[in-house]
Amino acid sequence: MEIKITRTTTPKAKPAKGQALGFGKIFTDHMFMMNYTEGKGWHDARVEPFHNIELSPACVVFHYGQEMFEGLKAYRGVDGKVRLFRPEMNARRTNASNKRLCIPELPEEMFVEAVRAVVDVDADWIPTDDGTSLYIRPFIIGTDEFLGVAPSKTYLFCIILSPSGAYYADGLKPVGIWIEDDYVRAVRGGMGFAKTGGNYACSLAAQVKAHDDGYSQVLWLDGVERKYIEEVGAMNIFFKIGGKVVTPMLNGSILPGITRDSVLTLCRAWGLEVEERKISVDELIEAQKNGTLEEVFGTGTAAVISPVGKLRYVDEVMTIGDGSIGPLSQKLYDTVTGIQWGKVEDNMGWTQTV
Repeated sequence: MEIKITRTTTPKAKPAKGQALGFGKIFTDHMFMMNYTEGKGWHDARVEPFHNIELSPACVVFHYGQEMFEGLKAYRGVDGKVRLFRPEMNARRTNASNKRLCIPELPEEMFVEAVRAVVDVDADWIPTDDGTSLYIRPFIIGTDEFLGVAPSKTYLFCIILSPSGAYYADGLKPVGIWIEDDYVRAVRGGMGFAKTGGNYACSLAAQVKAHDDGYSQVLWLDGVERKYIEEVGAMNIFFKIGGKVVTPMLNGSILPGITRDSVLTLCRAWGLEVEERKISVDELIEAQKNGTLEEVFGTGTAAVISPVGKLRYVDEVMTIGDGSIGPLSQKLYDTVTGIQWGKVEDNMGWTQTV
């Protein structure tokens, strides 16, 4: 793919070493853009200075939500090399989302090449403080000026970059999770497996309710029987029950997380018994009461591993372990982040250097 590169003539001041970065608040000097036109395909790939996008008020993305997005990171390793973690998996998931949303397929190699190109241009924006990274946000929007419910004939593919701080500013501490018993996020046959804004907009009401009661995340139940565990708002969820690693199976309403797949692969490689299956909230309550619920943790790009110290369901509050991170959660966190930052040998072939 030919990518035209136009560098900024007015570079912004980069964050100072040790500066608090937060998440998604600071953006780099450049962005990747590419257009799609029906009959022509994807065209005009370019890296250019970060700028606002001008769109018609009649643009279909505003009215009918035809859009998708992805999230991955670039890491400055201890050896100075810049690494991407399994970007081909993000490319594959992009096309799964595209298919569900009637967005044209983006060839996987084109997606990865676009990510590599813009990261290479802004590589000096990658922070070097421990736990920091360059967050990468690819997204596609339908751009037709058309007030009608039909797939757009034109699209815009963009990638923007944001230097981000450590997810856990005060260390890896277990969080409280609210198991939602009123709202539902997705149902089989819907868009739960797709990475699209509508899935996150519909989660906001429950998220506000959970935060108001002192919980940091929402754990969703299935939308039919309201009894089977699905996923946390921003993460997949895992349980260690009686020595087994258990996670909800992918059923069309759960996002196929890349960190989720990595954790499953590592656990199996370590000889742990792993189950992908239905897990009812009643099973969790019973496991907590009989002492077999050993660990609970979420997995995702932002946090990597997020240990859970407390689960709430209706009037039942379940405390997990002694309130500290479990040994498996810690080992997984150390291994995945070690591979990402070049501290641990990548025997899985998961990283690419830029």
